[in-house]
Amino acid sequence: MNADFDLAIVGAGAAGLSAAQYGARAALRTVVIEEMAPGGQALVIDKLENYPGILEPVTGFDFADLMRAQAERFGAEFRTTSASAIRKEGGIFVIETSDGPVTALAVVLATGAKHRHLGAPGEEELQGRGVSYCATCDGPFFKGKPMLVVGGGDAACDEAKFLSKLASRVIMVHRKDRFRAQKAVAERVLSDPNIEVRFDTVVERIEGTKQVEGVTLKNVKTGETVRVDVAAVFVFVGSIPQTALAPESVAKDESGSVFTDERMETNLKGFFAAGDVRVTPFRQVVTSASDGAVAAHCASQYIDELRGQAYV
Repeated sequence: MNADFDLAIVGAGAAGLSAAQYGARAALRTVVIEEMAPGGQALVIDKLENYPGILEPVTGFDFADLMRAQAERFGAEFRTTSASAIRKEGGIFVIETSDGPVTALAVVLATGAKHRHLGAPGEEELQGRGVSYCATCDGPFFKGKPMLVVGGGDAACDEAKFLSKLASRVIMVHRKDRFRAQKAVAERVLSDPNIEVRFDTVVERIEGTKQVEGVTLKNVKTGETVRVDVAAVFVFVGSIPQTALAPESVAKDESGSVFTDERMETNLKGFFAAGDVRVTPFRQVVTSASDGAVAAHCASQYIDELRGQAYV
């Protein structure tokens, strides 16, 4: 079978970069297709402190930069281009990109997920003017001012801690009566004197004309509403898997996440998925990197089978 590459990886977050390294190390002709800078959501991590073996925290940017350099050292090729479709023709995958089609014997989909929005009035209108989904990107613009964080997972707690060092005060609201974040992460928020946590609370409206001026909050148990003056609203309420590129035959759950087996392979032979794009109980940099390694390893085995070189 003739193809441009043995393995094509679409997406260059932690999962894609890990797959690139393991694919290249397995002597596969490996290409990574990414429309933006490699790193994915890791790029907005201020301090990565829970990756095994990294004792001193590093920025997500530095971590991603090292992962890319490592993959390139083993021979992976990176192409900065936008993918628009993936299909399988006669045993070969065709990835349509803005620079023309790329063909490969196997594909790893590692396109990750995008931030979920609240859907509250004022959110879309004030996005980029006080409404943000990245604390490390936009927090410094509101230094010394009150800020609101919405969410109750690891990301929300981590970002609230980061913002507590910049804000005059941080109000954190979560619709449930307790955090879903890991206990150690949640405890750091609850013990921070500059963070006021309000459980059972949702954002009814984000207010402001040219920029965020305040929010109306609602207690879901009592129905009571209150207006709070804040200069910025940071939203961390989950993510939406970016699975639009997956062929229609690939099975997904109700949220759109791709189903895989323990080999990271989907129901379409030769099509693998890794990281936040797939159905998984835990989304972290370390789990995404693990997914990528498994996907590349199993893609290599799949390619050996295609070539009649499977080890038996």
